[in-house]
This record gives sequence, C-alpha cells and structure tokens, in this order.
Amino acid sequence: MKLRVAKHTSEKVANRLKKKIRIRKTVKGTSERPRLCVFRSSSHIYAHVINDDQQKTILTISSLKMTEKLNGKDMAKAVGKAIAEASIKKGIKSVVFDRNGFIYHGRVQSLAEGAREGGLNF
Repeated sequence: MKLRVAKHTSEKVANRLKKKIRIRKTVKGTSERPRLCVFRSSSHIYAHVINDDQQKTILTISSLKMTEKLNGKDMAKAVGKAIAEASIKKGIKSVVFDRNGFIYHGRVQSLAEGAREGGLNF
C-alpha cells in the first residue's frame, strides 16, 4: 500500500496517513474479530465495524445520526456505546481497535471507553 499525497496536503495530515498505513499492516479484521475503525473530523466522530476478509462494512454509527446534542468527549462516548449495542445485537462481542492514525486520547479514547462500557472486548 503506497501513500499518494496531494500537492497541498498539510504535513500533519500526511504524517497521520503514514501512521494509518503502518497500523493497517498489523491490524486486520476477521469474521471472528472484526476491526472497529474510528475517524474523527473537526466536528463529528464516526465508528465502523469492518470485516477485512470479506471487505465488508458490517455497521456504521456516527455523531451525525445521534439525536442527543452533547459536546466532544461525551458525544464520542455515546457513539461508542451505540456501536457496542448494535454490534452485540449482530452477535459481535470482540473486535480489534483501529485508531486510524489518530493519537489515542481525547475523543478517540472516549469512544473506546464507551465501547468497552457497552460490552465490546478489545
């Protein structure tokens, strides 16, 4: 997997994409343990449960679809709990966490804690 970066991409984004590639070399989602992938934008947070063997996204939850109006970390924790509940309904109890090149603190950490509180193991 090669990294092709546009001409005007910032150095910060390019470094995150390099980390993402390094992480994806080791983190793989299977049918027994799919990958819980996190993406955070400046105002929203997204969580996907992905089976890399079949190249299928099993489920997706984001802060866009949440009805509660909360701030950053609280919203991320609510998204984590929601993804945990939905994945347990589908029969998924154990996942591999993919932070997608983001540093594990703040909203990413809150999402992971919410998913653990919701019943996911990783």
